[in-house]
Amino acid sequence: MACQGETYVIFSALFAPSMGGVENYTLNVAQALARRGHRVVVVTSDLGNAPVRERLAGGVEVVRLPSRSLLGGRLPISKRNRAYQRLLAELAALPVDHVIVNTRFYPHSLAGLTFARNRGVAPVLIEHGSAHLTLGNPLLDRAVAWYEHGITARVRGYDPICYGVSRRSAQWLSHFGLHSAGVLSNAIDAAAFRGRSSGRDFRAEHGIPAEAFVVSYIGRLIPEKGIEALLAAARITEASRREGRPIVFLLAGEGPLLPAVQQCPSDRVVSLGRLATEDVSALLSQSDAMALISRSEGFATALLECAAWGVPPVVTAVGGVEELVPTADFGAVLPDGAPETVARAVEALADDPEGARRQGRALRTLVEDTFSWERTAEAVERACAEARARS
Repeated sequence: MACQGETYVIFSALFAPSMGGVENYTLNVAQALARRGHRVVVVTSDLGNAPVRERLAGGVEVVRLPSRSLLGGRLPISKRNRAYQRLLAELAALPVDHVIVNTRFYPHSLAGLTFARNRGVAPVLIEHGSAHLTLGNPLLDRAVAWYEHGITARVRGYDPICYGVSRRSAQWLSHFGLHSAGVLSNAIDAAAFRGRSSGRDFRAEHGIPAEAFVVSYIGRLIPEKGIEALLAAARITEASRREGRPIVFLLAGEGPLLPAVQQCPSDRVVSLGRLATEDVSALLSQSDAMALISRSEGFATALLECAAWGVPPVVTAVGGVEELVPTADFGAVLPDGAPETVARAVEALADDPEGARRQGRALRTLVEDTFSWERTAEAVERACAEARARS
């Protein structure tokens, strides 16, 4: 049984103001735990874009350790200088009840596991992936896989209690010889997300006809998200639908593939750049479908956000899909991420608008009934209490 007023220290290499699934998960779990009466300290990387110490709305404390950024910000590496040692010493003075480590493949994660060991606390490690990371280059991807196996071998030495943010993430842990104790699901406050909409009118801004079928994408513009396949699918639908209802793709995000999006020869691809959460909500409120052609996800936040607005997804079978799109009544799960497959699925939705709306309604009901942050926070409390009982 979890106790009130305990101290949770969460190690997460990436955190706000950076944007991404891990950052979003860490922030919302931390805030939900704080609402439940706990003290929560997030320990993350100082990438020069936020204060070293900060107290967020709701009482969550943030400590940022000196770090340098590799791979375009995707791999923070701690600077073990005097400032780093001083901050760790201050953290060591806290009365710590629980230590949570988000993801297994950062050096920062090892720092969290070491911190837990030194305090005599059994750590809870939460996996956020469901396949190896990719840089879009076969040789580099082999090096990344080698790195992941190497650092995870070190993680195993700490004997953490492991969970996934989705069933697929939990299953992925076995690839590294780690046992999963269950799922600590990603979630969303659906009503709050809808209420945050900026009201921005993307259709009007970009001259999109009222009859157009709008497919949105929200996320990093990186190879593992299937951006090239999505752009190719847009070109296929443009060529095949010279007559009838046009299909327009709105891509929101930034990353190394941003030039490819901006220079796509299709007139029906619009690059929106990075959007604030309020604008993401507005975009989804005006979308007819959401595309997620990833090769790996833990449990994509964008999938939960489209569900909050009742927007049917066109998605590959990555983490979270089993939970949110269990059948064809909730969206289109693709057998592969080939451009032709994506194009056919999008066209099928465009040609059956009432069917798409039915899928969206079912999806919205499911997310509102099942995937709340309070429910995830309760599960985190139980997981940490069980870890403590084992230590």
